[in-house]
Amino acid sequence: MTQAPERAPRTARRHDREIVALAVPAFGALVAEPLFLMADSAIVGHLGTPQLAGLGIAAALLATAVSVFVFLAYATTAAVSRRVGAGDLRAAIRQGMDGIWLAALLGAALVAAVLPTAPAIVELFGASPTAAPHATTYLRISTLGIPAMLVVLAATGVLRGLQDTRTPLAVAVGGFALNGALNAGLVYGARLGIAGSAWGTVLAQWAMTAAYLVVVVRGARRHGASLRPDAAGIRACARAGVPLLVRTLSLRAVLMIATAVAARLGDAQIAAHQIVLSLWTLLAFALDAIAIAGQAIIGRCLGAGDAEGARAACRRMVQWGIASGAVLGVLVVASRPLFIPLFTSDGTVRDTLLPALLVVALCQPVAGVVFVLDGVLMGAGDGTYLAWAMLLVLAVFAPAALLVPVLGGGLTALWWAMTLMMAARLATLWMRARSGRWIVTGATR
Repeated sequence: MTQAPERAPRTARRHDREIVALAVPAFGALVAEPLFLMADSAIVGHLGTPQLAGLGIAAALLATAVSVFVFLAYATTAAVSRRVGAGDLRAAIRQGMDGIWLAALLGAALVAAVLPTAPAIVELFGASPTAAPHATTYLRISTLGIPAMLVVLAATGVLRGLQDTRTPLAVAVGGFALNGALNAGLVYGARLGIAGSAWGTVLAQWAMTAAYLVVVVRGARRHGASLRPDAAGIRACARAGVPLLVRTLSLRAVLMIATAVAARLGDAQIAAHQIVLSLWTLLAFALDAIAIAGQAIIGRCLGAGDAEGARAACRRMVQWGIASGAVLGVLVVASRPLFIPLFTSDGTVRDTLLPALLVVALCQPVAGVVFVLDGVLMGAGDGTYLAWAMLLVLAVFAPAALLVPVLGGGLTALWWAMTLMMAARLATLWMRARSGRWIVTGATR
């Protein structure tokens, strides 16, 4: 009679160890791409304002491409972890290879589309005559790294599905160091200017791809998995990725609407919004690390036929999400006198910024649960529900945000609309989690 109460704490401790082991390295790997762009900005910024402006435009386009195709990591993690739970490592790696081949094909298609149209894309984004040539140069060269970026996403998903987040962290740290060294050497040593920065990043991205492929290929040979492209497997990966693509595009639409509304509120409002959004994104990385752990753990449990283990892991990760969100919210409030001066010395921007930051801090426990449940449902392969839920959230958020300037609201009102968006996500995800319909056991969903 005493074994059941004792078993619950042991199970919680086991989940805690798994979550920490997966989430901490995942967080380090998540910030790799933003760090790449920060390093590029620091180096290019000394070349001049037009070069930095050009980098800003091209980098925004590249970051959008990466975020749109992040489903390559998410879908691959879910599929591979299910096979791992079922005890079929050969099929797990074969599934991962299908995701990698899909990433390579999508990357090649993007290169073919962007290279000839780079000047038109830059012009569409309203680059000034002085910044446009630099943006075009950086975009054209960096486009050659898009296949590498997408393969890295898919390969990261493979390793996460194999319950390995340490290798992606090691590759990310190595890639960041190589990127910085190459950029400095090519920009200043070889005097290639902004083109040197682009080439440095491309070379670092391909080096990361090579490192990932070495690890995956070794695993494939060890377990007898084929490395050849399989048309049926690639099509299956694409079908699994479509709902997650819809979900991601809907989320990107939310962020674009918020930025567009902030721009209509005035210069001080949009400046403050960019600072708040940057902080919100950083906090999202921290919470998304727990979600990534959730993808790997839930997929493995369901693949092993352990429905109760999946439920227990979900409950524990929700607790982690609430606690992590509360801690992050307190940190935002406590540290605001330290980090606000780092971003702006404009008194008007600071006054606009502070109440919006408090709204973000208040929302963090909600965000913690949202990110965790998002990861749980992704790990379960419940992409179709996530797509429809995010479209519903977009339909709730868009009118609320667009009404902010009409009703005379400011940035704080806009971020209350963002909080409404997160609350709507929480409602849709919580209902699905409580229903148990996401629990489908077996090697495939």
